Amino acid sequence: MEAVDERLKKEVGASRRSRESEDRAVTQRRDISDDDRVSMFRQQLFNDALPDIPEIPGYHVCWLTTTNPRDNVHRRMQLGYEPVKADEVPGIEYATIKTGEWAGMVGVNEMLAFKLPLDLYNKYMKEAHHDAPMREEASLTAQADALKEQAAKIGSTVIEGDGFSDLRRHIAAPQSFGT
Repeated sequence: MEAVDERLKKEVGASRRSRESEDRAVTQRRDISDDDRVSMFRQQLFNDALPDIPEIPGYHVCWLTTTNPRDNVHRRMQLGYEPVKADEVPGIEYATIKTGEWAGMVGVNEMLAFKLPLDLYNKYMKEAHHDAPMREEASLTAQADALKEQAAKIGSTVIEGDGFSDLRRHIAAPQSFGT
């Protein structure tokens, strides 16, 4: 007779069953109800690597990294950003830094929660997303006008495409960029 190694058998024997499959009471017991899980899912606190920071009236809230040398936290603080303290946002205590420079602030790994007054946030967003692009569009149309003039001097023409005429339209800035 041939000796058969128990590890090589293909059939499911006692040695191949998991402990979990035998202990149903453990696998079916839950410390948290499905309704609680749905609530957590709805709040998005446990779905993402970074939880949503609850709103703070009068402020825009965001996550800032402590590892970017070109956009560092201390520079943002000079611009008016303030760290969010754990007591300002109930329900997010689990994401509180325990030690170090940022102790007591809301943070996850290298990310810290910060807030910026809404009026200052709207000014920054207007500059970044309206004023600066409008200046760039003005520069592009001025260059196109200069090319047209040069072409006309030598008896030629420059034809602008459909999209270029849109650059010549002035678009009013939004009053608010949200929170």
